[in-house]
Amino acid sequence: MNIIKRIKSSNINRKANLDNNSFILGKDESLKPKFTTIFDKNYSVNVYYLRISSPELNLEKNSININLPMNYRKNNNQDLLNVILLKMYKKIAENEIENIMEEARHIFGFAPENYEIKKIAGALAYCNTDLQSFIINPYIVMYSKEIVKYIVFHEFCHLKYKSHGKKFYEMLQKYVPNYEKISKQIPNLKY
Repeated sequence: MNIIKRIKSSNINRKANLDNNSFILGKDESLKPKFTTIFDKNYSVNVYYLRISSPELNLEKNSININLPMNYRKNNNQDLLNVILLKMYKKIAENEIENIMEEARHIFGFAPENYEIKKIAGALAYCNTDLQSFIINPYIVMYSKEIVKYIVFHEFCHLKYKSHGKKFYEMLQKYVPNYEKISKQIPNLKY
């Protein structure tokens, strides 16, 4: 059973419709994170228990409201919250990365055979030069759009040059002239 079935792109960016029959019956203060970032903008993360039949996610101006059915209230929902947020990050990343990939295809004149958005440990992105494919971590959306674009362009350069040699950086400089400044904003991350 897919307990996150109702968390679709149509549910994101939609405000909750709460009437007297489904009014907030409790906010869960025990779950973390309390805040998250999407494209360098901070959002509060709120979990509410309502008279609803399945989980919902509503991305609003400054908050992410996750509504859970009342029968979830007595459970430890930390894992569920993590799954819901990961699914949200992935959905947002799919939309943004597709736009950047299309732009990069036109600029570079080539593209990877395949790419996927998938949680990977210790890195925001990975290029498999043998398979000519990318893996992009959905948590990439926690950074600015400029950083996301830089990382995708960085991986495109790896399709041509496997290592970080002189030719690699010449190509990166051509397409991302301020790459050194951007890379200093994410010094401890792998990509």
